[in-house]
Amino acid sequence: MSNSKGQIGGARDYGTGSDRLLRRSLNKWELLFLSVGGVIGSGWLFGALYTASYAGGAGVLSWVVAGILVMFVGLAYGELGAAIPKSGGIVRYPHYTHGGVTGYVITWAYFLSAASVPAIEATATITYLSALIPGLIYPNGVLTPLGIVSAYIILILFFFLQYAGVGIMGKITHGVGWWKLIVPAITVVFLMAFYFHPANFTMGGGFFPSASMNASGFSGFAPVLYAIPTTGVIFSYLGFRQAVEYGGEGRNPQKDIPFAVIGALIIGILIYTLLQVAFTGAIDWSLVTVKVHNVTEAVTPGNWTALGSSNLVSGPYYTIMTSAKVLGPIVSLFAIWSFILLIDAVLSPSGTGWIYVGTAGRTVYGFASNGYLPGLFLKVGKTRVPVFALIAATIIAAVFMLPFPSWESLVGFISSATVFTYIMGGIGLETLRKTAPGLKRSFKLPAAKIIAPIATLASGLIVYWSGFATLFYVVTAIFLGFPIFFGYYAVRLGVPKKMAYPLGVIDLAVILLSAYSFDIATTGLSAGNTIALILYTLMMVGLSLANITILWIFTSEDVRKEIKASYWVFGFIFAIFLLSYFGALGLNPVIPFPTDVVIAAIIVLIFHYLAVKSGFRTEAIEDIIEETKEP
Repeated sequence: MSNSKGQIGGARDYGTGSDRLLRRSLNKWELLFLSVGGVIGSGWLFGALYTASYAGGAGVLSWVVAGILVMFVGLAYGELGAAIPKSGGIVRYPHYTHGGVTGYVITWAYFLSAASVPAIEATATITYLSALIPGLIYPNGVLTPLGIVSAYIILILFFFLQYAGVGIMGKITHGVGWWKLIVPAITVVFLMAFYFHPANFTMGGGFFPSASMNASGFSGFAPVLYAIPTTGVIFSYLGFRQAVEYGGEGRNPQKDIPFAVIGALIIGILIYTLLQVAFTGAIDWSLVTVKVHNVTEAVTPGNWTALGSSNLVSGPYYTIMTSAKVLGPIVSLFAIWSFILLIDAVLSPSGTGWIYVGTAGRTVYGFASNGYLPGLFLKVGKTRVPVFALIAATIIAAVFMLPFPSWESLVGFISSATVFTYIMGGIGLETLRKTAPGLKRSFKLPAAKIIAPIATLASGLIVYWSGFATLFYVVTAIFLGFPIFFGYYAVRLGVPKKMAYPLGVIDLAVILLSAYSFDIATTGLSAGNTIALILYTLMMVGLSLANITILWIFTSEDVRKEIKASYWVFGFIFAIFLLSYFGALGLNPVIPFPTDVVIAAIIVLIFHYLAVKSGFRTEAIEDIIEETKEP
């Protein structure tokens, strides 16, 4: 097939039939509170603590900067979600714009993040409850075996609420959502009115604390940026996606998705910025302690680094409320509110957790809709939810609990993996404007040619600010998707099983061996080793080229078109990976801040326009246009 926009590729949507079976019952407010529930979860309980430990008094700027950046991404997805409301939409849009190879890479990376968020929220709940129940966490914040078992029980409860159906889940989320708004807001009022120390904002060497007094190890503005992907800032804001992910189950998604996405982000920016101000001002350094060899020691005022391992870790706001030096009726007020905080420590992350079990399930559903997984995961159960996709998502969340059994260790990885996939927001917006101008758009973003590259730039820079150590694990995890690609999807595209299966096994062995060797050569990613970097990069580039070559040889012309449309994504991965090693947050920081950020911005914008140019009108988007035409 062809049209005025060029040839149509072979990328198809296999989930169209299942989409019609999903229950479309979510109204505007339920979609809004799904997104608000995704934004306000464990991030409000722990984000301010870890952001302060990395950026001190300037941590408030991390929330403002991140909020502005994510708003551009949210605007892009507002148009995409309204134009193509599909459950699991974020992983389906790249398939629609660039075909199966790019779609698979983005879907796999997004799947890693979405499937692990329920584990984060269950971990947060148990961590806060440890203030009442000893034995759930170790002093460093890691869950004990009892804590992990308790978190598994919570995950199972999340699954059953999702299985009950979006009608019940949406109404419960709406109700709990009001609680999740009110409790943080009142906490801000209490702390700023009755327990606020303005001098905290300039401790540790000034508003921007010295390198020796913050956990990032950098000085100036760099810690503000480093904290965005590392300490839970971006992790919290990325919850806006829920309205997009549940879009196929909305009553009027064409109008309601933009309202929900933009509304949730505005609410989130206001609440989190105020929470950071309130928490920073509420710290009483005379009450902050750390344990060194089982001996409790006082923390030097302004030593922001120490907050991440202090007595505040188990429950920042609860600990402040219960130990605050206040008098008269304020003592009783804080005592009552500390009890409310413990209730919220279960409700807030749990509310986000059950939302994300559904998000992860719909990601698996989207995975199968693109053809990357068997049709079993498209099966819709009696309650009209993708039941096998939900089961798979719950099991995978439980697996994630094992290598990352603490809140902070999970957040950095998940945030970077998620934001990497969000580069497709701006790219998808501009690509569809080019390849599908006839697509019905109830919400058409003004100045899209300006907002789209800014959205991509925002996502790309946040990925870069993750630092090399985090980015190394994200890149390695992305490449670990190759074995699954050749174990199923490549066979579907035409690669013989006798070629695809051995290649998948070889991929797995090479990736794990290369990553392990690099980790050893860099002393656990703590010391620079440029030779090891070159060898690791050459291995990954060689592996990618070999895989693409095999795919090219055995597949049709349509699939080759999709392969060509994927070159940019591999180029982007390697470019940002190498820059992160030599940039200010890397292991060999020869490019100083802010020069490295300028270079990163140029790289991101170059690949934005390469990606838009490589996009084409797929068979899937052609079918969608036909479906949405006026009768």
